[in-house]
Amino acid sequence: MIGEAAARFDHVIETFNRVRKLHGFGRVEVPVFESTAVFARSLGETTDVVSKEMYEFQDRGGDAMCLRPEFTAGIARAYIENGWQQLAPLKLATWGPLFRYERPQKGRFRQFHQLDAEILGAGEPAADVEVIALGQHLLEELGVAGDVELTLNSMGDPETRTAWSAAVAAYFAAHRGDLSEDSQRRLDANPLRILDSKDAGDAALVANAPQIDDYFTAEAGQFFERLQAGLQASGIAWTRNARLVRGLDYYRHSVFEFITQSLGAQGTVLGGGRYDGLIGHMGGPETPAVGWAAGIERLAMLVVEPEMQRIEVAVVPELPELEGEAIRITNHLQRQGIVTIMPFKGNSRRRAEQAAKANVQTILYVRDDQRSRDSLNLVDRVKDDGALKRLLRVTSRLPLEYSELSLEGEA
Repeated sequence: MIGEAAARFDHVIETFNRVRKLHGFGRVEVPVFESTAVFARSLGETTDVVSKEMYEFQDRGGDAMCLRPEFTAGIARAYIENGWQQLAPLKLATWGPLFRYERPQKGRFRQFHQLDAEILGAGEPAADVEVIALGQHLLEELGVAGDVELTLNSMGDPETRTAWSAAVAAYFAAHRGDLSEDSQRRLDANPLRILDSKDAGDAALVANAPQIDDYFTAEAGQFFERLQAGLQASGIAWTRNARLVRGLDYYRHSVFEFITQSLGAQGTVLGGGRYDGLIGHMGGPETPAVGWAAGIERLAMLVVEPEMQRIEVAVVPELPELEGEAIRITNHLQRQGIVTIMPFKGNSRRRAEQAAKANVQTILYVRDDQRSRDSLNLVDRVKDDGALKRLLRVTSRLPLEYSELSLEGEA
């Protein structure tokens, strides 16, 4: 990845780091590979990620390891092992590569990259509002919020989920013969997952399936109402999607996705929810938590082409013996905040051609007309008056040994 693609990628990461700091999310680092049990326990042995998509291997000690397919489980493992509960609530963020063995397609790769944001140890709806607001702010700063819609649902509390899941299972069991093959398999393993079936034949059955609202406990209903009120106070618009679910039992209350129609089938660019049961499920203390992940490659596809970095100055020595002086001048300009290069190869003409190919704004020649260091002469070729004025200001502050330098315009 180079050129424009790399610039888009960098733009997403730089924007994320700037925005997450504004929201008080600190950086966390977790290993690229983990014990396979971390993900088998957190994601479930029967999920596609664990059963089909993880890259697994044995280390030299014979332990089962895998390349991480997502961030949350690794962060939860680190939270337990390092006693981070003493620091809760924690607002953490990270980004990096993830790995899943699946069919590559637009917006989906076997090695891909995600942004991740989590709040650990906060059970209030305001924490859910905060992580969603972080996602919304990120999309706005990337300039893609107009192409993305926030969809929202609730999984309720454990009592709500148990009652609703039983009703959904009974409903679909009565229509087993009308379900797609994939949904029949889900009926036995995780009936709630049928609700997000993409099969056209399942659509009519899904539309008439029991709704979670009919099973809310008072606490679950109040939590969802407070979440919606917080989003409204934040000025964040959303659409209710009653079919949006998470199949694993440790999910609670809010689930959400920011979706777009601009990437075809891979429409989710940022998604997450509350997973209060995960850390306890992994053997740690019962800990409320909420977070999201976003695909960097998908976001990069949506952003307007970022402005490529401009190289303001190229320093070109006219004679080989002046290269040391050119290096020193280059270093000085860089440390003064001017984007500066010194082409490496060939005579001065060849180096100037390399600078032109790099679209450099100004070329500075280092000349020694009298073969004396004290009479160095800088000559500029300028494409941009602003770049020249800035350069003049900085070269006027060159170290003492360059005090006799002068700038002469060249036609």
